[in-house]
Amino acid sequence: MIHPYNNSTQTLWDRGEVKVQLSQPNNPRPIGYCDGTEADEAELQSIAEQEGAEFQVEKRILKTGREIWTLSGGSS
Repeated sequence: MIHPYNNSTQTLWDRGEVKVQLSQPNNPRPIGYCDGTEADEAELQSIAEQEGAEFQVEKRILKTGREIWTLSGGSS
């Protein structure tokens, strides 16, 4: 499940209760968080398709085992 960025979801990330932080290139603030499941990735793909955008994700694994997914793409 995708959790949009807000103070409470930031706290979940800080406590290590969510596995993946979703971000955009050149934007220091995350756009949200998720558990990193295939369903999460499919949901992100679906959102991109609804918006008419291509979907690319760059996954970076942190030393803690958590991940940062940088989402990018352009309109098709």
